[in-house]
Amino acid sequence: MKKAQLEIACFNLESAIIAENSGADRVELCVNRTAGGTTPDLELTKIVRDKITIDLNVMIRPRGGNFVYSDSEVAQMKSEILAFKKLQVDGFVFGILNEDGSISEQQNKDLVALANPLPCTFHRAFDGVENKFQALESLIGCGFKTILTSGQETNVVDGIDVLAALVRKATDRIIIMPGGGLRSVNITALKQKTKAIFYHSSAIIDAGELANQLEIQAIKANLESL
Repeated sequence: MKKAQLEIACFNLESAIIAENSGADRVELCVNRTAGGTTPDLELTKIVRDKITIDLNVMIRPRGGNFVYSDSEVAQMKSEILAFKKLQVDGFVFGILNEDGSISEQQNKDLVALANPLPCTFHRAFDGVENKFQALESLIGCGFKTILTSGQETNVVDGIDVLAALVRKATDRIIIMPGGGLRSVNITALKQKTKAIFYHSSAIIDAGELANQLEIQAIKANLESL
């Protein structure tokens, strides 16, 4: 079985440095934690890229709220992908839905094509889709490499059965990455049940926006002990 890896959602430079120093495999950079993460600015991303050597994925999300975007918002997302590609980032994280809760296939395909050859993760917009298995096939068709999901529940513990089912259905066609309330206290049960190979956590254990070094180390230790 492939060695499980850990992505840390970081909302600032300090967290990204902590993530790398604590053994994380990848950073997902975003800002605005209360909105669930939005696009970071270019300057912050440039500094983070200069300071860390592990993979750096960037969130492309113009605002909080739903994942149905206007033409101007999609145009903004496109221009941001092109700008971030120049900074030598390693991938992108985004997701666009239709009003009815289905995947907006053409808009997502356009962004994936623009990001190429960098891989794209479809983020937790997936937790709002109407038909999860249909959406899974749709996202594979769009060219996404990873889906970040809590299993359509408020957290990964409640969504564990759905996560396991998604991993089984996905086979090796796309990575299902559990995220949303993932911590060192539940990672063991999640890995045993879902058999996922990539996991996502902010590793924030207080009211702030700073990743916790001991928490990241504990998640990694629990991942590797299985």
